[in-house]
Amino acid sequence: MNILIVGGSGFLGRELAQQALATGHTVTATFATRAGDIPGIHWLPMDLRRSEEITLALRETQPDVVINAAYRKADWATTADGAICLAMAATQHGSRLVHVSSDAVFSGADVRYDESATPDPITPYGAAKAAAETAIRLFAPAAVIARTSLIIGGGGGSVHEAFIHDLATGRRNGVLFTDDIRCPVHVADLALAILELTVSDHAGVCHLAGSDAVSRHELGVLIADRDELDASMLTAGRRAGTGSPGALDVRLDSTRTQRTLRTTLRGARDFLRRER
Repeated sequence: MNILIVGGSGFLGRELAQQALATGHTVTATFATRAGDIPGIHWLPMDLRRSEEITLALRETQPDVVINAAYRKADWATTADGAICLAMAATQHGSRLVHVSSDAVFSGADVRYDESATPDPITPYGAAKAAAETAIRLFAPAAVIARTSLIIGGGGGSVHEAFIHDLATGRRNGVLFTDDIRCPVHVADLALAILELTVSDHAGVCHLAGSDAVSRHELGVLIADRDELDASMLTAGRRAGTGSPGALDVRLDSTRTQRTLRTTLRGARDFLRRER
């Protein structure tokens, strides 16, 4: 299968590219500023904010499937407008679309959200993701919209793990909230599940989050323990009342999607357990 991964130089995009290549697919991965270094991947510059670049990339690669793993948190033009332009172009080219979305589309008012939940974002990033979802469901009804949560790596590499390392080694100060709860997912599990959906006949919203709901502080302690860092350096606090934007407690319920997958989406307490 010929796969185009948009945002292929990012944390999830790189994992998707590596796994897709390892399973025999032909892979093209786009980048905004710097090409990746994975041998066997065709790297292609593309800016989602420029519709002409989207058209050229699809014309050049003629993909069977387009996976959109690109985003910029503070950029509506990429996260919303660009994703919508990509969906429309992929549909016109007859390419299947898998769009990676986020639990940021929810406010936390209901805490637990399954695939039928209606987005109610309270941040600009969440609003951009929700806008992209809405348009994609209209313009590309056969597409998969894969919502996920905090993405963690096997040996580090994610922004969340880098932050914990900085806190635990005293390179920066900060607080990890005990009331800020998500369902982290391992990047390898997430990529495998996305690729499984890519070759399936699934359509519509899927939830791809880990099975454990953990606070930012508990997640930090788990990462510190796995990496043999000093967890006592991780200061605990509460975000409620601080005025910090964003939802507090958002738990993606992936039960329905998980029943249809061979891939197991492990919980953080499982995949961050240190071998002793």
